[in-house]
Amino acid sequence: MDHRNPDTWTPEFAREIERVREYVATLHAELPRWGLVVWTAGNVSQRVRGEAQDGSQDLLVIKPSGVSYDDLSPEAMVVCDLDGNLVLGEGAPSSDTAAHAYVYRHMSEVGGVVHTHSTYATAWAARGEEIPCVLTMMGDEFGGLVPVGPFALIGDDSIGRGIVDTLRESRSPAVLMRNHGPFTIGRDARAAVKAAVMVEEVAKTVHVARAGGPLVPIEQHHIDSLYDRYQNVYGQH
Repeated sequence: MDHRNPDTWTPEFAREIERVREYVATLHAELPRWGLVVWTAGNVSQRVRGEAQDGSQDLLVIKPSGVSYDDLSPEAMVVCDLDGNLVLGEGAPSSDTAAHAYVYRHMSEVGGVVHTHSTYATAWAARGEEIPCVLTMMGDEFGGLVPVGPFALIGDDSIGRGIVDTLRESRSPAVLMRNHGPFTIGRDARAAVKAAVMVEEVAKTVHVARAGGPLVPIEQHHIDSLYDRYQNVYGQH
């Protein structure tokens, strides 16, 4: 199978591509629902794993560039290889595709990536300021503070490099790219969307808290305990 040629895909792989196109289209609707995007900004992607164990046959599904959220049907979703080249679909892929592709190439554990310009998280990014871990919810979700990544321009994989370099040394699934906005990762696209929702929530809450007075940090051993419980005990397993 040549993963870059849909005519050679096995029926099983073709069905998985269509399933993920539908899944990613549905998840895009979560971004405006939670107030994380305006107009056509923002994007969700999910990796589709190929048959090769080294990831060389993996693809990604993402929205096309500049298309209204109301028009994001499963058929509108585009499929790209992990170099960002269009494999299936009509129209140019999202302008952030190179960043998503770089993350997938260099973080094999990542199955989903999300980018938004949500107001409060982007305000922290505009200041180039990390969000300190002052909420138990941050210990749960992010395992500590939300870090800031370097300034990078859209157009190549510079943003992707900044995301990977920052998150490689962090438990956080979110990074605030300086002067740009938040990018989040997850085991799949749904987990990355959840991280995007949560990073906006904590960005807003900590902003409001700081306006009322000094922040009270959580000690590291408590953060570690919170993170371990939430990741390994909380919920249904």
